[in-house]
Amino acid sequence: MTKRKELTKKIAQAAKAAGIPWEVEREGGNHTIYRLGDQKVTIGRHNELGNRYAETVYKQCEQTLGEDWWR
Repeated sequence: MTKRKELTKKIAQAAKAAGIPWEVEREGGNHTIYRLGDQKVTIGRHNELGNRYAETVYKQCEQTLGEDWWR
């Protein structure tokens, strides 16, 4: 299982290294919507997220951060 905090921290570090803004756009009922540059990234509000779900979020960020950035 991947912790939500670890997931957002990893994306934030990669965005900072690339000089891309990473910020909370708004809080939804079940999700938090982040802005990664011009892209919106939705992350569930559970403390523990499945590994497949985390990989899906990482793949969403590939548009902005580049292919296989998380590996």
